[in-house]
Amino acid sequence: MSKESRAEVRKRKHLRVRKKVFGTPERPRLSVYKSLNHIYAQVIDDTKGKTLAAASTLSPEIRGEVKGKKNIAAAQMVGRLIAKKALERGIKKVVFDRGGYLYHGRIAALADAAREQGLDF
Repeated sequence: MSKESRAEVRKRKHLRVRKKVFGTPERPRLSVYKSLNHIYAQVIDDTKGKTLAAASTLSPEIRGEVKGKKNIAAAQMVGRLIAKKALERGIKKVVFDRGGYLYHGRIAALADAAREQGLDF
């Protein structure tokens, strides 16, 4: 009996979620990935396999502001930025893909900030 690593468990959960969550042109998928230092968000049309909007703590728009911020504050900034970019492209409704992570902490902060900016999910 082998033990799965934390990353393997998350990947298995992510694949289970992705069976149900699919982005369409009318309602693309808001996908979230987090590493130890950064958090990334993308709005994806799965029918074409195209990324429609992307934001992260490495984005030039917020990179200077993120320095010295705590993780949840940085996630909120990324959530606001991804919502702004999506709304500029006419995307108002998305389906949320938490990427196998628990809806807690940085993931919840990003989602709540995106909702406050006007994204509907």
